[in-house]
Amino acid sequence: MKKIVARHGQNPLLSPKDLKPSRPGMVIECLLNPGAFKYKGKTGIVLRVAERTQQKEGMVSVPIYDEKGELKILDFSLGDPKLDNSDARVISYDGKQYLTTISHLRILFSADGFTFEESEEFPPIFGQGAYETYGIEDCRVSQIKDTYYLTYTMVSSNGVGVGLKTTTDWKTFKSHGMVFSPHNKDCAIFEETVNGRFYAFHRPSSPELGGNYMWIAESMDGIHWGNHKCIARTRPDRFDSARLGAGAAPIKTERGWLAIYHGADYGHRYCLGALLLDLDDPSKVVSRSEFPIMEPEEPYEKVGFFGEVIFTNGHVVNGDDIYMYYGASDEHVALATLSISEILKTLD
Repeated sequence: MKKIVARHGQNPLLSPKDLKPSRPGMVIECLLNPGAFKYKGKTGIVLRVAERTQQKEGMVSVPIYDEKGELKILDFSLGDPKLDNSDARVISYDGKQYLTTISHLRILFSADGFTFEESEEFPPIFGQGAYETYGIEDCRVSQIKDTYYLTYTMVSSNGVGVGLKTTTDWKTFKSHGMVFSPHNKDCAIFEETVNGRFYAFHRPSSPELGGNYMWIAESMDGIHWGNHKCIARTRPDRFDSARLGAGAAPIKTERGWLAIYHGADYGHRYCLGALLLDLDDPSKVVSRSEFPIMEPEEPYEKVGFFGEVIFTNGHVVNGDDIYMYYGASDEHVALATLSISEILKTLD
């Protein structure tokens, strides 16, 4: 029997030490889950790079972009009673929150699928404008004909929403602004239309009513979205009891649209599950994983910046094989090969 998951022997493929900071005074803290695509015979990834500032004695320094896209460093005294730095990821000063790291996106290519390199030909993508002052994160890539759709998380003090860029050459990009308003993330656009309509997963969040559930939406042009429907909710005492969200674009199979998603429990342990959706109406769930199809097992998945995490939003497909690129412990990038047929067997 073919295994559902086979991890690559050279994992992790990328770690913070493998890339250079974007500018002097910055330190790469984490490499996180990339989007993935094929372009001119090579495998490409759009990698999230999270950086922090070099810290000064007696101070906490946090980076933000201004509305012109210029990096600014804010310094706060550790002795200031208005400062709350009890969380390593988010600080609060005088009631306003700031991220301790700021993320941008980098484009890397590989001829063999596991050795990735940067090139000045494909420059990084940084946050710009009022809704990206805290950076841009977690890019998913969908190819429809010759156009690549990049959906990513826009972060600012205004909230977290979904941005969209399109490209055909990975050098020039058209920005379409925020297509799903706050609080929203985990957006993946299907790679073909269904009955003349675009479809996309997304995950709105409501701390007061509802939860971190997985939704689907329709569009006539791939930019303006409506007819939102909730397709998967959290489940008590399961691996997805606290939150769940889409991975990459779903894969079309004879049995339906196969979607790999991430689920987390209240211990913040992230695993992967699968959904099978109706081919003609993807808002209908045919089947869903009872147990994880992949969970943290290796040291690089269990220990890191934020351990016990497997998180994916990028893959390429070749026959029955899914070459899945994933973030491990919020620090490294790794590769695993998954079998479509074996995943489908778990969804019988």
